[in-house]
Amino acid sequence: MAKSKTEQDSSNAKPEQDVVDPVQEEGISAETQQAEDAVEHDLAAMLAEAKQEAESQKELALRTMADMENLKRRTRIDVESAHKFALEKFVNELLPVLDSMEMGLDAAAKEDASAESIREGLDITFKQFLDVLQKFNVERVNPEGEKFDPQLHEAMTMVPSPDHDSQMVMEVFQKGYLLNERLVRPARVIVAQ
Repeated sequence: MAKSKTEQDSSNAKPEQDVVDPVQEEGISAETQQAEDAVEHDLAAMLAEAKQEAESQKELALRTMADMENLKRRTRIDVESAHKFALEKFVNELLPVLDSMEMGLDAAAKEDASAESIREGLDITFKQFLDVLQKFNVERVNPEGEKFDPQLHEAMTMVPSPDHDSQMVMEVFQKGYLLNERLVRPARVIVAQ
């Protein structure tokens, strides 16, 4: 079949291109430009807000670091003071004992001092001293008549004794001491064999 000339012209013709109205093209560009401007404005606002937040966090971090340094310094000073003056309360409690000993020495130096009055003064001072030690959780270890305990006692010698059971403390040379239940000095003892 032969095609008519009109059909041939239409088949040979280039496909029609969309013709865009220049007025419409400018309208889309204007809208696109407005949208881009709005997005750019929003991004600039978000960036400024993020910078402000970062600066705020930086200041907070610097202040926190300064506070930590001050806390470290104060803690170091407190620890140094605690070490330096840890015994202050103990010393304050011992001072009356020292005063009592001094008064006893002065009394013993007098001509009319009797052995009985000096002994009585020593007993009072000794009890006062033991009270101070007890106040600070210092206990005496006097194991005479008890079973030997190597954790608390130091055997100076072992002696055979028919009057005592084996491993019993017969005599105490020197009493031991505990501080808060921790051994400071063991009791030195003679143990029955």
